[in-house]
Amino acid sequence: QVNLAESGGGLVQAGGSLRLSCAASNGQHFRNYAVGWFRQAPGKEREFVAGLSWTGGTSYYADSVKGRFTISKDNAKAMAYLQMNSLTPEDTAVYYCAADLAALGDGEYEYWGQGTQVTVSS
Repeated sequence: QVNLAESGGGLVQAGGSLRLSCAASNGQHFRNYAVGWFRQAPGKEREFVAGLSWTGGTSYYADSVKGRFTISKDNAKAMAYLQMNSLTPEDTAVYYCAADLAALGDGEYEYWGQGTQVTVSS
């Protein structure tokens, strides 16, 4: 089991940048987890934003953020990050980090953080 906690959200002007952080509780074993970022805007369903394989060798992005967002992972610090550039009001949402224990082999994110609010003004 791993506990996740997001930080770094806030209010930013359109065209600006934010970096979200996700701290994991099981630092020594964090290398065995794939990580992902999701978001949910008011009145909309939760959507996938970005993902990173447990090896750190493969990343995935939603078409809406490709070229603007970058996902990364630091196993030594037990941290995951989402760098968000060129933000638009359409990026406004609660952002969640998630972790998938690769050894389970189910390809699903079992663990979730509480979320952090990102608001982009125009």
